[in-house]
Amino acid sequence: MSDLHAATEDMPIDERVRGFPPGHAPLPLSEIGKQGWKPYDGRMALPLISLDRQAFAENAELMMAYVKSHGAEIAPHAKTPMSTVLANALIATGAWGTTVADIRQAAVLLKAGQRRLILANEIGGVAAARRLAAVLSQYPDAELHVFVDSAALLEALSCAWQERGDLPPLGLMVEFGAGRAGIRSADDAARILDTILAKETPAFRLTGIAAYEGAAATANAAETMQRIDALMVMTAEFLPQLRARIGSERPLFVTAGGSVFFDIVVARLSAAVAADPSCRLVLRSGAIFFHDHGIYERGLSGLDARGGLSIGGETVSAAAGFRPALRLWAEVLSRPEPRLAISGMGLRDVAMDQGMPRPLALYRDGIRLADLESARVLRLNDQHAFVALADDSDVSVGDVIEFGISHPCTCLGRHAILYGLDPHHSVTAAFLTSFG
Repeated sequence: MSDLHAATEDMPIDERVRGFPPGHAPLPLSEIGKQGWKPYDGRMALPLISLDRQAFAENAELMMAYVKSHGAEIAPHAKTPMSTVLANALIATGAWGTTVADIRQAAVLLKAGQRRLILANEIGGVAAARRLAAVLSQYPDAELHVFVDSAALLEALSCAWQERGDLPPLGLMVEFGAGRAGIRSADDAARILDTILAKETPAFRLTGIAAYEGAAATANAAETMQRIDALMVMTAEFLPQLRARIGSERPLFVTAGGSVFFDIVVARLSAAVAADPSCRLVLRSGAIFFHDHGIYERGLSGLDARGGLSIGGETVSAAAGFRPALRLWAEVLSRPEPRLAISGMGLRDVAMDQGMPRPLALYRDGIRLADLESARVLRLNDQHAFVALADDSDVSVGDVIEFGISHPCTCLGRHAILYGLDPHHSVTAAFLTSFG
């Protein structure tokens, strides 16, 4: 089920979508938030995933305040929710544009009305370049910037843009990298720059420099900082070299910044960007708006250890300021052993690539019964979570467990619909996703 094909909010929703109450008559998408459903009162089919709408809005407000206070911009990465409604909501709160990971994601966002996109990835070769051209031919007013780290990709894109005359301008960004794609040295970047400038046309132009610092992270904190610092130095030092080649007037931007080390990006790149009046810094953080009870919780604790968020001359705790907005809800199916509960949630429903889901609270008969701070998920199989309990845990078959998650990007991709909750955990909206 995908909002790529939804023309209106009257799209009918039924039991084919997780969470929808079995036996309930189909409802238009716009009516789901008016039913008073709660994920723990027995009506909704479990497991399901939910979004704390207030936490999401407050996270967005805090992140936008941080970005603006540093004279930067942000193009949130849409791959986290792949919801056009939520992506548009972030644009409405002040985002400069939106980031996507591939051509299909670009098509989804363009169809939803967005026109300023960063395709933060290399896309492939000749066939991929032609697919990108086919998409953009439908949107003459689009502004899309794509990462480039090889002469092969540049040649493929150049050929695709030469083959047809119905395409909007394509922005080319020289990508530096550490740990993933991207150019590894200034000398290689200079060669790619030479090739870009030799192939430039009014519809095929250099627009800036890109990097992704998150891929430089390792298990060793000191090594991680060294690797990120080296990447940022290489990126910053290349900007004046690039500017010297193209003159002072052309608008450029430098983009980096995921959801863990964006403070380092701002600290290391702001001076170089500020020295260039025609350049701007654009972060791409996306998961920060959803936060979690795992990898990003740990990441923001690390950010606070580095000094916290500087906003308007004041220091704010990132760990205290951002709140996890996503929850998984699942029923207890079995109590086969005194300290074990089997919950109806597994690998089909939740990610574990960056840590297990975390039991948060227990509900019975529509009432919150207790916190589950002492419980933990031991393992997952396809449709079951094995939850270790304390000796005195009052957990019964049919109870509902509220779980926090780790890594929103890989968790949300398992769900076609995201139920928006108010502070009382009542469903007030439903957001379709477009993961394919």
